[in-house]
Amino acid sequence: MDPTCVLDYRYGRDQMRAIFGADAYLGTLLEVEATLAEEQERLGLIPPDHAQAIRAAVPKVKRDRVEAIEAEIRHDIMAVARALAEQAGDAGGSVHFGATSYDIVDTARALQHRDALALVAEGLEALIAALMAQAREHRDLVMLGRTHGQWATPVTFGLKMAVFAAEAARHRERLCELRPRLETGKMLGATGSGAALHPHTLKLQAHVMQRLSLNEPLATTQILGRDRLAELVQWGSNLATSIEKFTLEIRNLQRSDIGEAAEAFDAAKQVGSSTMAQKQNPITSENLGGLARMVRSLAAPALENNLQWHERDLANSSSERMLLPHFYILIDEMLCKASDVFCNVQPNPKRIADNLAAAGGLPMAEAVMLALTRKGMDRQAAHELVRQVSMVAASGEASFHDLLLAESEIAGQLSAAEIKDALNPASYTGHASEIVDRVLASLA
Repeated sequence: MDPTCVLDYRYGRDQMRAIFGADAYLGTLLEVEATLAEEQERLGLIPPDHAQAIRAAVPKVKRDRVEAIEAEIRHDIMAVARALAEQAGDAGGSVHFGATSYDIVDTARALQHRDALALVAEGLEALIAALMAQAREHRDLVMLGRTHGQWATPVTFGLKMAVFAAEAARHRERLCELRPRLETGKMLGATGSGAALHPHTLKLQAHVMQRLSLNEPLATTQILGRDRLAELVQWGSNLATSIEKFTLEIRNLQRSDIGEAAEAFDAAKQVGSSTMAQKQNPITSENLGGLARMVRSLAAPALENNLQWHERDLANSSSERMLLPHFYILIDEMLCKASDVFCNVQPNPKRIADNLAAAGGLPMAEAVMLALTRKGMDRQAAHELVRQVSMVAASGEASFHDLLLAESEIAGQLSAAEIKDALNPASYTGHASEIVDRVLASLA
């Protein structure tokens, strides 16, 4: 069949797609059913040797047979149970004993979360490492800071990257907090009371979850509370927004009129535009902006899926079939692409220096003002004096440096050498390098 979803042929890594493929999901459901039977047999809830037969039947169950049964009975998990029972012979009557569908589904989903979150965590580590490497390498590369799209006091490229690395690390902390809540299964039956296998249900649940390396819920209805999924997708939306923010900075710095940093570009082969041959577009960063919008769009259904009638309804099921694969595949794609951007981003020291020089010293107005206050001038008076001089300089009538020298109130307080020093961007980066070091040490 010709694929229609871009996750099948354009976006996503094979490792993540493999977790959410139809055959992989069926395998996970069967694993839960077999593990349930094994633990039930240990507790004497089903006849001896039935669990072994059920386990042996697992590889014999084929998706086409499950789909054929579902087409007839219109129940997906009962179709899995019947297909497994067909292959288990006399033990087939013990398949799915005492369980409800979402004992199997939610526990299988927890296994998917466990494997998918491990990949996400690896991707996040790679992004943090790439940002840290840039911060370390360009710790002291002085450049224009910008606020409101205007020149501001100098920063370093390393500080920009350190700020991003610290933000990414906060997402790592949040991920560590939420993972145990996602890696949770359940075996509490139709309404969460565990009545079907009472008085063994809680012990059985504990044994099954231990076998599957999952956590137990404190209490559930028929399904695990979807606040867990809402938390996951809100976290991912937050992460996607940060990634977009990081790469938006590269997009802006790559603008032709700024040119201070750029994505890597293979000049020998890569095409920037189908008609404008000179173009070197930040396509990966722009692509990440679009993917971030799609991740954020999943936040609303994730929240709405936590709404249930009484002990459960089915409104969450259809959307989760689409939501979870799309969420994980897109987040994984974004992390991989963002890591690649920041492993290979290329600052342009010459353009950085040229832009600093072209600013004519105006970004150093604060430094001049503070130099005057250290000489005893009132802070507000110094601000107004420097503001008036800077407005004239911005009009292009004369350079900021020359106007400062010509202003008697300023020249009376500051020597030519002191004015020159105040206009030196390299002498006005404050604790930038120290902050970079602190970030690197904290995240090491």
